[in-house]
Amino acid sequence: MSELERDRREVAAVLQQPGVRPDPSLRITRRTFVHRSCVVGAATVAETFAWWPLLNTLDIAYAAEAPFKFAWISDTHLYPKSLNTRFVEKTVRAAKEVQAMSPPADFLIFGGDLAQLGKVEELELGVEILKEVNIRKVYIPGEHDWYLDMGKKWGELFGQPNWTFDHKGVRFVGLDTVSRGPDYWTAKKMSPEERMGHMATLDGTVAGPWAGVGRDQLDWLQKTLANWDRNRPVVIFSHNPLYEYYPPWNFWVRDWREVNEVLKPYTKVTNIHGHTHQVLYNEIGTMRSIGMLATSWPWPYAPEGVPKLTKPMIRVDPGDHFDGVGWAKIDVSAQDKVEAEYIMWRKQVYAQSPDDYAKSIPEVLRPRIADGIWPY
Repeated sequence: MSELERDRREVAAVLQQPGVRPDPSLRITRRTFVHRSCVVGAATVAETFAWWPLLNTLDIAYAAEAPFKFAWISDTHLYPKSLNTRFVEKTVRAAKEVQAMSPPADFLIFGGDLAQLGKVEELELGVEILKEVNIRKVYIPGEHDWYLDMGKKWGELFGQPNWTFDHKGVRFVGLDTVSRGPDYWTAKKMSPEERMGHMATLDGTVAGPWAGVGRDQLDWLQKTLANWDRNRPVVIFSHNPLYEYYPPWNFWVRDWREVNEVLKPYTKVTNIHGHTHQVLYNEIGTMRSIGMLATSWPWPYAPEGVPKLTKPMIRVDPGDHFDGVGWAKIDVSAQDKVEAEYIMWRKQVYAQSPDDYAKSIPEVLRPRIADGIWPY
């Protein structure tokens, strides 16, 4: 039996396992991931493409008025070319591959951390590279873009860090999850470079719980969705995940419970986020969260708190700069589906989904890890 055929049978066996089936009236199925990494080996080109799965399939009622797709790139972490060309080359590659999509994507979302240290030349280099993509581009910031000059250059280049628009029956919302860090730097008389260096470490014991949405933006989000049918789909883009994954690395937003309260009335919510540089999937209530890859490097999974609906992608080859990284394509169809595919540059990470059980067995919200670290 070929390795490809064995992988097919193993995945099929997982998909056929019995489980708790949701109420059919919910019309939401096949959302729980089983991530699979497969080496195709000697398979023919025809076999390879016959078994090229979409990485996750989310059935969403009334998903779109017409089929469309968009692309996602984030976490490029660009240095000036004089310091590092490796991240530049990978960003160039991602831009060229997005531009080569046929038919073209309707738009590109950039999910934050365009720059590594927030310098003007880093941000402008990102703009220059992404000019290769001749479709609408919309940006949200990452902490690496912000804390050198507190978002001044970002605002000049891209405007408001939060925004909303409707497209073919879907409401899209971009959230700023990085700019509301509590000011610990003034009292310590940090220079802008020192402040940026502290934020770039992601260490919650150094910079504190800086990731958050903020009361003002929560109110804005509520107003933004107030006139939207609660049974129509909402897709929210954020740099950080909108749940508590691992606060010591700031893999969360500190007011995630309030975010979920605002979104609770809406039955078709998808959050697409960057920041973690890894394949993630989580569900809380009616919101499912999809973690995306970076073009720069893959982060390791946290030592605890990995969502129970995530099967981590296999560890990458540390000697291969292109392993474990890439970008993503998301399709929204008239057949009530949102399909996201990770465009991996090395090993293919497969994810398919048995019947969704999370509607019947919702995740139990645990006490916040951060409560024992940073009182606020």
